Amino acid sequence: MSDQYETFAALHVPGDPLIIYNCWDPGSAVAIAKAGARAIATGSYGAAESLGFHDGEQAPLDTVFDNARRIMGAVDLPVSIDFESGYAVDPEGVAANHARLAATGAVGCNFEDSVIGGEGLHPLALQADRVAAARRGADEAFYINARVDLYLRTPADRHDASLIDQAVERAQAYLAAGASGVFVPGLRDPATIAELVKRTGARVNVIPGPNQPTRELADAGVARISYGGGPWKAAMAWLEEQARPAINWK
Repeated sequence: MSDQYETFAALHVPGDPLIIYNCWDPGSAVAIAKAGARAIATGSYGAAESLGFHDGEQAPLDTVFDNARRIMGAVDLPVSIDFESGYAVDPEGVAANHARLAATGAVGCNFEDSVIGGEGLHPLALQADRVAAARRGADEAFYINARVDLYLRTPADRHDASLIDQAVERAQAYLAAGASGVFVPGLRDPATIAELVKRTGARVNVIPGPNQPTRELADAGVARISYGGGPWKAAMAWLEEQARPAINWK
């Protein structure tokens, strides 16, 4: 397992980012692997929906772990799991749940600072403690991709200079607590991304905007590009489009 941990971490190269086209189950993981993926990662939205639940930690924890194991059994690549907010608020619960996740064979996870089922983000000090707890629960080489959700939770017309200062503060705190990298969904401006990379020195993960060139993000210094729930939504739209004329043939 240590080799897979190291392989996965080494794929995060600023300027030459790891591309994660997120899967949701073993079949989608196999398809993405066949396309040439160097690693596999779930997106919580698609994974939950494919299992008959909704995003926001609605899928039972045992089901999440079972899906993770099935994906790992289907592909010969490092697998990271979108673990939302750790399925607990208190650090002790976060540590226990991350230990269980690491035991599935996953090499890493996404871990967000949004309050599941509530509003806003966890207070910075609490979230730093939660990141430290996740690190205690998992292997020391387990890749914790700590999410900073400020840009998701703030309207686009308020993405100003003060927001990048807050994002940098959170990113630095999470890195100091043991995070391996920082994931900032909703941040798409290349200049702001480059500033975040420069000020934190972090391996930064972003989700591209519609039709946003990969090269633009790579030039900003990102180390990972993910697609979140986009692949699931696109696949379901395609399936509906294919099914409609077959079902309504008359």
